[in-house]
Amino acid sequence: MCAVSYLNTVPLVWGMLHGAQRGEFELEFAVPSRCADRLAAGAVDIGIVPSIELERLPLEILRGAGIACRGAIRSILLISKVPPERIQTLAADTSSRTSIMLARIILAERYGVRPRIEPRPPELEAMLEGADAAVIIGDPALRVEPAALPWQALDLGEEWLALTGLPMVFAVWAARRERYRAGLEEAFLDSCRYGRAHLDEIVQQEAGPRGIPEALAREYLSERVVHELGEEEYRGLAEFLARARRLREEDRDAVGSGSSRAV
Repeated sequence: MCAVSYLNTVPLVWGMLHGAQRGEFELEFAVPSRCADRLAAGAVDIGIVPSIELERLPLEILRGAGIACRGAIRSILLISKVPPERIQTLAADTSSRTSIMLARIILAERYGVRPRIEPRPPELEAMLEGADAAVIIGDPALRVEPAALPWQALDLGEEWLALTGLPMVFAVWAARRERYRAGLEEAFLDSCRYGRAHLDEIVQQEAGPRGIPEALAREYLSERVVHELGEEEYRGLAEFLARARRLREEDRDAVGSGSSRAV
């Protein structure tokens, strides 16, 4: 089983590491895009799947637990040297394909721009050397203090809420269809609830080694990240996938007509 290596995933697997589900699953950790690729290759049977990958992979969603937000999340940031409506080039951390698509949707629908995407490692200053803006996610984003930067920072969770009025779901647990079995959802939800009940312990053990201040880690896990998903979250997920499909269709139409757009 593949789990995301960022702080936001730790509560989801805490029960598997320390609680009643300990030993029930064999865990490995990777960045979101790598988890999806491991599932696609059949190297693992279950994983935390970036939302955008649900369009590509034949998976069964394990409903109940995941990674979402209902507003500002703090760990999915678009940092720009220019006003958002003037962004022409966007450096993107390829660790999360969902965040890249989310940035593209927000920039297209809220700011009327479709920048060229330039994949880069998650080093903010290097990303901005050759691009107007950058998307940085996960622990690297939590190690950045947006208010101290000389550039504008958009929280993409907050931007999505303003655009749609819905929660944003970044990732869900999902299984290869031939490996799905009854009862999996309950085990994953129980592990999540165990983790949410032990946030102080998680912060004490995880924040320092990740270079994240404990106060920020505690606020992030307790107030920003939503781990238990309900009907509103799944509505938000469906809306995200629908808008992503529409944007891709518009891209294909533009290419067919000879126009130049980011893909």
